[in-house]
Amino acid sequence: MADYEKYKKECKKIKKENEKLLEDFLNWLAEKGLSSKTIKKHVGNMDFYINEYLLYYEPKTAAEGAYHIDDFLGCWFIKKAMWASKTSINDYTAGFKKFYKFMLEKGLIAKEDYEDVCLTIKEKKADWLETLERFDDPDITDPGEIWDFF
Repeated sequence: MADYEKYKKECKKIKKENEKLLEDFLNWLAEKGLSSKTIKKHVGNMDFYINEYLLYYEPKTAAEGAYHIDDFLGCWFIKKAMWASKTSINDYTAGFKKFYKFMLEKGLIAKEDYEDVCLTIKEKKADWLETLERFDDPDITDPGEIWDFF
């Protein structure tokens, strides 16, 4: 029980930090001249990523999340989010680039972290979309045909 209480406490702390981070991200996007619809989409997507996925197994900060995008878009999001689609994956990739660029500009991550985010997206996006397509194919019932880790 003590471990669970520690987990909850850490999640609460991170969520409080994330609240400010998302507010700053929203303002940063507005300063960049994005439409309110686009801002809402990116902030909502990053909120889901940092406050749901990054806290799902063990608490991770948004900065640590720079290294978990592949697992998120390549597996977790596809399995857990009913709204996972090619459009949503494309939206997330655009949002990740903006979010981690924002974090870089604010000095919250290193340049190498941002470059890794961009490289991961560049190298893995096609794989994520193909995995989603296989996952959504009703003729594929063997998980080994969907996921490369089976």
